[in-house]
Amino acid sequence: MKIAYLVHYYPKVSHSFVRREIAALEEMGINVDRFSIRSCASELVDRADISELAKTKIVLDTPKVSLLLNSLRLALSRPFRFLQAFKLTCQIGWGSDRGLLRNLMYLAEACLLVKWFKEREISHLHAHFGINPAAVAMLCRVLGGPTYSFTVHGPKEFDSATGLALSEKIKRAKFVVAISSFGKSQLYRWCDRSEWSKIHVIHCGLDQMFLNAPYQPIPDRPQLVCVGRLCEQKGQLLLVEAAARLAQEGLDFKLVLVGDGPLRTEIEEMIAQLGIEDQIEITGWANNSQVKEHILASRAMVLPSFAEGLPVVIMEALALGRPVISTYVAGIPELVEPGVCGWLVSAGSVEALTNKMRTALQLPVAELEQMGQVGIQRVAQHHDVKQEALKLATLLHYGNSIVSVPVLTPLDNHVQNDSKTPVNR
Repeated sequence: MKIAYLVHYYPKVSHSFVRREIAALEEMGINVDRFSIRSCASELVDRADISELAKTKIVLDTPKVSLLLNSLRLALSRPFRFLQAFKLTCQIGWGSDRGLLRNLMYLAEACLLVKWFKEREISHLHAHFGINPAAVAMLCRVLGGPTYSFTVHGPKEFDSATGLALSEKIKRAKFVVAISSFGKSQLYRWCDRSEWSKIHVIHCGLDQMFLNAPYQPIPDRPQLVCVGRLCEQKGQLLLVEAAARLAQEGLDFKLVLVGDGPLRTEIEEMIAQLGIEDQIEITGWANNSQVKEHILASRAMVLPSFAEGLPVVIMEALALGRPVISTYVAGIPELVEPGVCGWLVSAGSVEALTNKMRTALQLPVAELEQMGQVGIQRVAQHHDVKQEALKLATLLHYGNSIVSVPVLTPLDNHVQNDSKTPVNR
């Protein structure tokens, strides 16, 4: 079986979960060709991502003239299919916030992929994200390309479901993946009940770099870490405000922001205005190993997002035995249980965020480590990439039904021993 993966940007710093999923499928003997609509090579820092880039074919590296000529050739060789695809493009384009012109570009991209897929004998296309990759996959199918499926992460797909023609994409897909039960429920909202059977939950997963990392005790130093793109929806502006309140109380702590993004300058200016430069450090982009070290150097990970799917960095922190402070948003409560492996606050509440950060900084390490051990077990049970990829492989082979997928037994060393002393993972 030979399949293709299509992502808007691949590889990308924040898309390590796609790389892990592909690697797990290939370990099962499934051949996977990688395709990305655009390139973000300039921001790659992780060796694994750089290696993936060499295996990835970028659609828009093709000159525009070549895209146009290829579309004309396909229109002449498959006029009926091209007319159907053009009609569908106009249908979804007029109702799209991207406009008709952008959707016509998706049609041209789909025409090129039909050619590439035929040359490579691709039997199925799986797209990540229900935005333009799913649109291109759908048009590719109408043009005579392979069957397709796609993974929906949210929140954009749920915020703009009508403009993204989400129901049409679901209707034409072989199957659809949600990364959480919350995501599955949102997809139910935007499709006919007759389509519900093709929607399945397959979690994003971690590999052995996190699941089998040697356990490192939680440090006594008063340090918290936030990992994520510096943008409005991740809530770092409120996090800085909460940090300023703790500093005003005279609390000794450090907050490390790992990541970069469009809000970095504004965040830096806010830090300077509040006079808390000594309390907050911004690292910029980091590779997987660096992210791991920043998490291990902290007592807890904090992510006060307003909008999410189910952030992989929460899984990473829990897998490393670090409690998580986050929000009651989307799929996050499915993994983080308040008072058990972390804390949840109402999104947008600086006061609640400040209180939980103070708790994480002042709680005895022994109590933090008990919470961390629960997190380790939860991630091992629900977010092992090999187990989740096995579910996906079953769908690829059998369509809408996940049949008799064996449950992987969590490693014995994921479980805390009787003396309550942390053991190696």
